[in-house]
Amino acid sequence: MPLLARWGALAAATVALTLTAACSSGSGSSSNPSASSAGSAAFQPQHMGGTLKLVAHAAAGSLDPQVNYTLQYWQLYQSMYDGLLAFKKVGGSRSFTVVPDLAAAMPKVSNGGRTYTFTLRKGVTFSNGKALTTDDVVASFERVFKVSSPTAGTFYNGIVGADACLKKPASCTLPKGVIGDAAANTVTVNLTAPDPEFAYKLAVPHASVVPKDSPAKDSGTKPLPTTGPYMAASYDPNRALKLVRNPHFKEWSREAQPQGYPDAIDYTFGQTVESEVTAVENGQADWMYDAPPADRLDEIGTKYASQAHVNPLTAFWYATLNVNMAPFDNKLARQAINWAVDRSAVVRLYGGTNLASPACTILPPGFPGHVGTCAYTKGGGTTWKAADLAKARELVKRSGTAGQEVGIVVQDDDVNKSIGQYLQSLLTQLGYKATLKPLSGNIQFTYIQNTKNKVQLALTSWYQDYPAASDFLNVLLSCASFRPGSDSSINISGFCDKGVDARMRTALTTMQTDPAGANKQWGAIDQEIMAESPVVPLINPKMIDFTSTRVGNYQFSKQFYMLVGQLWVK
Repeated sequence: MPLLARWGALAAATVALTLTAACSSGSGSSSNPSASSAGSAAFQPQHMGGTLKLVAHAAAGSLDPQVNYTLQYWQLYQSMYDGLLAFKKVGGSRSFTVVPDLAAAMPKVSNGGRTYTFTLRKGVTFSNGKALTTDDVVASFERVFKVSSPTAGTFYNGIVGADACLKKPASCTLPKGVIGDAAANTVTVNLTAPDPEFAYKLAVPHASVVPKDSPAKDSGTKPLPTTGPYMAASYDPNRALKLVRNPHFKEWSREAQPQGYPDAIDYTFGQTVESEVTAVENGQADWMYDAPPADRLDEIGTKYASQAHVNPLTAFWYATLNVNMAPFDNKLARQAINWAVDRSAVVRLYGGTNLASPACTILPPGFPGHVGTCAYTKGGGTTWKAADLAKARELVKRSGTAGQEVGIVVQDDDVNKSIGQYLQSLLTQLGYKATLKPLSGNIQFTYIQNTKNKVQLALTSWYQDYPAASDFLNVLLSCASFRPGSDSSINISGFCDKGVDARMRTALTTMQTDPAGANKQWGAIDQEIMAESPVVPLINPKMIDFTSTRVGNYQFSKQFYMLVGQLWVK
């Protein structure tokens, strides 16, 4: 998932933060989507109550769970919305485990892996007081296509009837794809082909179940009824989001949807990062979303070190190069940028080696399919060592693109702007006329996706939806993810190679019977795409959660990060 204006700018040389939850990246057996293990600790009612206060520089756009594609709100949705399945709400690698949520048990899989039959839980009620029915589930799957969810064409395109829905979203019906049986209280999902990752895809917010009468368009700032412990009482993206308890919620599964501890969660926007740090230090806020500024680093790393929680992430920050616009419709020009970028400089701008490492590949280290190789480093090798400006200048000269104008679109927070300024300087050195275009984090991500905005180069990031190589390569760089004229075109570079697409389909098929073999295929696809250079991997980050002294029970899910609803504030 994309990550809006997040942590960075903590200099390794000046900040001595304790690594409080440095877990290894989840892959292998811990990532089995159908596995189950012991549940989380019992609810402790003595810690219930209070108002959890969160602060951020900017909101994250639409509150619609089937539309929004940002960690900032996916993190909140864990305590608001539910799907048939869910990732376990625990800390560590066990958070990669998929468990039943609105379904009473894991699905019965038949028809050679193409049919999933779910029995719904009884007694689940939406926050508007209406009981959950099979009709709500069927309508929610159809709504994924009606609202043009960003993953409709990649996560859910294997459902029978999805092809027609993708062509004509407004009239989407899935009569043979998703079938509800009210009498039996079951929902059956039919796929055109087996999908070993389907359980993962049902456990992310785009597969949330919402009432059948929800609008067939992005609900925007109007909250949709929830099934989880919290619901949105009000939302103004320029000011605040207020979550309160869902009065109809009763815990049905501690693993899938635990009762929340705070009585209310207040999320305030429009803060400066300076005021965010001060608010957390003074206990006026309990957690800040944005990167602490450089002039506050020493005090955070020393006086408040016990309140800083650092966790490694399966993610990467990268620059997108528009393969359909000059100058980056020329492969040599794209390769030049990959050779020219000093990843170590970007690591320093992000906050130093304690908080990031240079990235050479699309798949992060420790992630399924990752291969330790570096195509664009001086002298070659398996890891990044140094940029090769001479080679980059030679490629720019051969491409004939020197002197052309390049716009660089970044978010307007300090970390993103500083990296953007570095890229602007670098492109100028290579002979381009580079211009920096900072935009609010509330709109930048949708802006850079829409081809109408003619974005040539953008700085963005990707944080796993679930632990599978396809979630990076297929989602970010397949033809199906490129939708000209749409704000939901996650393939921002516009890269579409039918040969690569065919190899991705082969890897997905191989995954059904030979996961290790499939991961080798994904690693080769990663290298093949890097040779075409539609993106420039920059860094693999870590995350810091800075919390107030009021906060207890901090847990970091490797899937959705800090479990907001499980924090104690009383």
